[in-house]
Amino acid sequence: MRPNRKTLIAAAAVLGLYVVIELLRQTNVLDGYWQQVMDLSLIITISALGLSLIYGFAGQFSLGHAAFYGIGAYTSGFITKSYGDTPFWFILALIAGVTAAMVAAFLIGLPILRLKSDYLGIATLGFGIIVKVVLDNTDKWAPIMGGSRGMLGIPHLTTFAWVFWLTVAAVLLCRNLILSSHGRAMITVREDEVAADIMGIDTTQSKTLAFVVGCGLAGLAGGLYSHLYPFLHPTSFDFLKSLDVLLVVVLGGLGSLTGTVVTAVAWVFLLEGLRILPEAFLEWRGVLYALLLVVVMITRPQGLMGGKEWSLYKSKGSSAAPGKGGNSRASA
Repeated sequence: MRPNRKTLIAAAAVLGLYVVIELLRQTNVLDGYWQQVMDLSLIITISALGLSLIYGFAGQFSLGHAAFYGIGAYTSGFITKSYGDTPFWFILALIAGVTAAMVAAFLIGLPILRLKSDYLGIATLGFGIIVKVVLDNTDKWAPIMGGSRGMLGIPHLTTFAWVFWLTVAAVLLCRNLILSSHGRAMITVREDEVAADIMGIDTTQSKTLAFVVGCGLAGLAGGLYSHLYPFLHPTSFDFLKSLDVLLVVVLGGLGSLTGTVVTAVAWVFLLEGLRILPEAFLEWRGVLYALLLVVVMITRPQGLMGGKEWSLYKSKGSSAAPGKGGNSRASA
């Protein structure tokens, strides 16, 4: 099929954005610190897109997303540190990180996705704690992974080009999945699982698909993260990191890819931007962004986008955004 005019314009806009940002980086208009912040914001975007599939579109409440982020990070870091820092090993490491996260998600998803609401959240939280404990003790069977001391010596292979284009690929994957019959089934399960089951939808398959793909994106983000910094530590993948990604998805608007992307990038830049405060106020940084969360939830309980999407994320002739039904759940 020939691409339509809207698709060509969108592709040109994405390419133009990449060229502009790359020029800013090459000319040092963006210094090394803010370049790294930008890379991190896109990595968080990939991870948040995964949780958006799981919670925003499939309605499966997960509090263990950082565990799959950590699985991808440690798997990828182990491969490049053990075998080499060439592009071949980097690509293989990213694939291995995604695969490890997806396999773990499939195995853990089989029993826990039978649970609903808060019970599912507690189960995923428990899995996250298990992963954290395992990472703390990896030095007992794989000294190269460092255990509770952290993993050192991971080669710096993550570049802006890798992060940017993989983020674009993640957005396209989520967009096409949501607009497919599988995506519509996920949304139906989110709105009313009993009705979906009566209509003949395989609810177990839909929930498992969303969970596995979403956790695979977390594994991809973890693989990129592990090669952005030369050091990994289990505390980087604890419950609080899962909460950060959950806040991004909820603040952006459940059932909104647009909201997830915009909020993820803005969230990382906001947290780093608050570091410019005088030293006496730095310890209040957490209070400031927590206060911002309270204000947003009071004034905009449905999230920043409220389930709405940019036209790029809609199929031709669609009359409503796929996540339209997410407003009521976000308000709750």
